[in-house]
Amino acid sequence: MNHIHGTWEPRPAARWEDGFLSGNGHHGALVFGDRNDERVVVTHHTLVRPNGAENARPPRLAAQLPLLQDELLAGELQAAETFTDGRDLQWVQPFHPAFQVRLRRAAQGEPGGYRRSVDFTTGVVEAECEGWNSRVFVSRADDVIVQHITGGDLDIALAPRLPGAPAGLAIGDGAVLTPEGALLTLRVRYPGSETAYTGLTLVAVSGGRTAVTPPGVRVTGARSVLLLTRVLRHTGELDTAPHARTLHDLLADAMATQTRAATATEPPADPTAPPAPDPYTALLARHTPLHRTAYERVTLDLAAGPAERALPGSELLTRPDSPALLERLFAAGRYHLLSASGLNPPRLTGLWTGDWDTAWSGAFTNDANVNLQTASAAAAALPEVTAALASLINRQLDDWAENARTVFGCRGVVAPAHTDGESGLSYHFSREYPLHLWTAGADWLLKPLVDHDETEGTKNPRTGYALGQVALFYEDFLTRVDKEGNLIVVPSYSPENRPANASWGAVNAAMDLSAARHALLTAAEYHPGTPEADRWRALAERLPPHRINADGALAEWAWPGLDDTYDHRHLSHLYGVWPLDEINPYDTPELAAAAHRALELRGAENDSAHGHLHHALVAARLRDGERVAHALGQVLGGDFFHASLMSAHYPHLDVYNADAAHTLPAVIVEALVQSTPDRLVLLPAVPAVYREGRLLGIRTRFGAELDLTWSPHEATAVIRPTRTHRVELRTSSGARPLDLVAGEDHVLALGAW
Repeated sequence: MNHIHGTWEPRPAARWEDGFLSGNGHHGALVFGDRNDERVVVTHHTLVRPNGAENARPPRLAAQLPLLQDELLAGELQAAETFTDGRDLQWVQPFHPAFQVRLRRAAQGEPGGYRRSVDFTTGVVEAECEGWNSRVFVSRADDVIVQHITGGDLDIALAPRLPGAPAGLAIGDGAVLTPEGALLTLRVRYPGSETAYTGLTLVAVSGGRTAVTPPGVRVTGARSVLLLTRVLRHTGELDTAPHARTLHDLLADAMATQTRAATATEPPADPTAPPAPDPYTALLARHTPLHRTAYERVTLDLAAGPAERALPGSELLTRPDSPALLERLFAAGRYHLLSASGLNPPRLTGLWTGDWDTAWSGAFTNDANVNLQTASAAAAALPEVTAALASLINRQLDDWAENARTVFGCRGVVAPAHTDGESGLSYHFSREYPLHLWTAGADWLLKPLVDHDETEGTKNPRTGYALGQVALFYEDFLTRVDKEGNLIVVPSYSPENRPANASWGAVNAAMDLSAARHALLTAAEYHPGTPEADRWRALAERLPPHRINADGALAEWAWPGLDDTYDHRHLSHLYGVWPLDEINPYDTPELAAAAHRALELRGAENDSAHGHLHHALVAARLRDGERVAHALGQVLGGDFFHASLMSAHYPHLDVYNADAAHTLPAVIVEALVQSTPDRLVLLPAVPAVYREGRLLGIRTRFGAELDLTWSPHEATAVIRPTRTHRVELRTSSGARPLDLVAGEDHVLALGAW
C-alpha cells in the first residue's frame, strides 16, 4: 500500500463516523470492517426525506420590494425584518442513509493480523484478518456497490433501522433464491408520503449453499460471496424485475469477461474443468481506470519520513505538524471530493451519513460550503467535480428564474442559499437568516464553472447562458442610485452576518457589489459583440467602489453608517479577494491592504472548520503564509478529523461534515500556486513548516499544466502550456513577463522565492 494514497487502521470502526468511505458520485458506501458483524451503510445523492419542503415555494414579495427599498434608503435599518410572508423557517428535505448491508457470522476469537484500509487510487475499502477478507468499492463504470467476502458462513440481510430513522417508515423486505445465490429487496416508504426508495442486493455465491432465513439469507460452505447493491428513489410502487435483471446481466457479463481473460492467459491444470470466473476482478477492472485516472492527476509530496507515512490515520492525526499528515489529508480530500461528485457536487456530509438526523439537513449550502468544498476542482484537475456542480445548477435554472420573478419581480435568475438537490427554489429563510434577500449566489456558484472554462480555453455555452440570465437579473434589479449616480444593491445581505448597528437586510454588502460586477463583466465576455454585452459592462461601471472603514479595513457594507461585526465565521465581504481576482496585491494594493486588515480583525466566532479554511484561502491570495499556517493549525490541531479522514464541522469531532476534508486541498494549492488567465504566482504563502516538497499536475487558468518542486533555497517549475500566451510571473523576487508556446515545456529555476 502506498501510504500517501491511502489510509489504514488496526481495528474495525466502532462509530459510523470512523467508517471508511467509497463512492461514485451517485451511490456511497460507509464500511465498518468488522469480521463478525460487517456493516456497509448504503447512501445515494437522491435520498432526501419529505418534510413539507417538497411543496414549498418562494415568498411572493415582489410587489412589496419598492417599499422596502424606500425604507432602507431612508435609514430605516430594521425594515427588512418585515419583508416576509410570515412563514416559519422551512428546512430543505433532509439527506439520509438508505440502509445497511449486514453480514453476520458466528463469533470468532480475537483475530490475528487485523487491518482495514482504503486505497485512494482505486476506491477499494478492504478489511482482513486471519481467515477472512472483505473488499468494497462503488463502481464508476456500472453504478453499483460491489462487495466481495471470503471466510466463514454468513447471515446476510438489508437492515433499514439506522440511528434517527423516523418511527413511521413503512418497510417491506424480500429474499428469493436465484441461480447465482439470492436476491434481497428492501422497500421503504416515508411516513405520510407516496415517495419511497428500494434497495436491491444480488448475492452471488461461489460454492456452498444458500437458504432463505427471513429477512435475509444464510450462506454456508462458500468459497466466496459477491454482493451487488443498488438503491432507487421513486414515487408509488416500483417494479423491481427490470432492475434485478440489470444486476443479473451485470454479473453474467463480468463472469464472462473474467472467464475469457482467465482462459486466454492461464490454461487450466485440468483441461476438462471450466475456469473459475472471478466477477469481482472484472468489475474492479472496469471501474479502476475511470477512478484512478481522475485521482492521480495531481499529487502532493512533502518529503515526509517513511516511518510517519506508515502510521495509521488515527495515530497520524495526533501529530498536527507532521508533513505526513498533510500529505495524507490532501490525498484523502481529493479522494473523498471525487467520490462524492457525480449526480451532484458534495453535500455538507459529502455523500455519506450513518444517521437520519443530519445537521442542517445535509443540504447543499450555497452561501459558503459548496464553493469551499469544490474550490480545488479547476486547479487540482478534477473536472468531474465541476461537471457535478454544473449538473446541479443546470437542473435548477428554472427554479432560479422563479426566485427572481417571485421575490424580486425581475427577469433572470437568483440562486437559493440552500437546496436539497431536488428544488432550487428559495424558501429557506427567517428573520435572523433572511437568505431570500441574497442575490450573489448565482455568481458564487457559477465561478468554478468559469474557472474550468479558463483552464480549458473554451467558453461552455450553458455556462454562458446561465451568466446571461444572472446579468438579466441585475439589469432589472439595479434601479436605485445614490447621490453620486452609483447603482445601489438594495436590499443587500452578507451571509450570514449583520451590521453591528442594523438588521440583517441592509444596503451594498461588499459581496453583493463584487458578485454583481463580476457577473456582469463575465457575462459580457461570454457574449462578445452583442448589445447585451455593452449594456452589462456599462452597468458594472456604475456600481460603487468598496469602502474602507475607520479601522482601515475593507468594510463588509459599503453603505455609509453601517458598522462592521468582526467576530463571525463567514468572510463573505472578502469575496473580491477569493475566489474572485478583483482585489489583489498587484493590481489593487490599497484595497488588498484593507482586505488584509479586515482579515486581521476577523474573529473565528464558533470555530467552524469552513471559517478557518476560508480564512486560509483569503490569506493565501494576500500572500500571508503565517495566517495560512495558523488557520491550518487550528484545523489540524483542533480534533476536526475522524479516523475515516472525513471531517467534523466543529472541534472535538462535533458534527460530521465534509467542509474541512474537501477544502483543505484547495488551501494547499493556493498557498503554492495561483493563476489567472494572465498571471502565474508561485509560492505566495507557503507555511514555514512545509518548506520542501513537490506538487505535480496543477492546472492553470491560462491553459498550462504545472509541476512545482521547492526547497528552502530554490524552486523549479515545469510548465507545459497548451496555448501560446504571455503571462505575468510573480514570485517573491518580483514580476516579469513569461512567454509560453503551446506544446513547448518551459522550465523555471528560481534561486529565491
